Amino acid sequence: MPVFERGDVRIQWWEAGSGYPVLLFAPGGMRSAADIWGTSPFDPRKALSESFRVISMDQRNAGGSTAPVTAADGWNSYADDHLALLDHLGIERCHLMGGCIGSSYCLGVLRADASRVNAAVLQNPIGRHENQDLFYAMFDTWAEVLLEQRDDVNAADLPPFRERMYGGDFTFNVDRDFVAGIRTPLLILAGDDAYHPRPIAEEIAALAPRGELILEWKSEEAATAAAAGVRDFLQRHTPQKAG
Repeated sequence: MPVFERGDVRIQWWEAGSGYPVLLFAPGGMRSAADIWGTSPFDPRKALSESFRVISMDQRNAGGSTAPVTAADGWNSYADDHLALLDHLGIERCHLMGGCIGSSYCLGVLRADASRVNAAVLQNPIGRHENQDLFYAMFDTWAEVLLEQRDDVNAADLPPFRERMYGGDFTFNVDRDFVAGIRTPLLILAGDDAYHPRPIAEEIAALAPRGELILEWKSEEAATAAAAGVRDFLQRHTPQKAG
């Protein structure tokens, strides 16, 4: 399986299908890895690969990907990985789709360089809504395992890293003013639990000038329809010259 290396960062990735590229950011919180898509109501690696070139990846320090851990780490570290992988693959522009934490990764790429993205799908977006303690606890559980497995990780570096990830408001990495200024088309598949609050999804869709919202998509029948809706949304926003 292919691995992209950038300094001490090793990113494991896969691709399937052909056509206009779609970069996927999997659910799973700090453990975001491509295989977790298999537990989603529909797996975009399968649902989209008949129409697109679908690229999935394990995030740094999740699955088969590794990277140093420093006190300066945060959302920007992940966005740097995402843009570097696109550069490595020779992809100038693409679509994005993220589940759970992957929705915030999508927004992070838009903040870093919106010119690289034609459209983005935010599935089950996370956000701060009377739940910050859950995200701190999720980070701590991940960090405890990392400390047990890695001699190079310094425990003192983890609290500032955690605060950069989950100390913010709204989607944790971008604020409401940023979302209100996004010109990229967004399709939001709303969540319905404490980690993926429906009010966050509804607010993203209301603020984004080109936001569309799907509320029900998790039952077997709704998931089939949602997968088709995601495919249609991305096809509508694929440049014509890309075929």
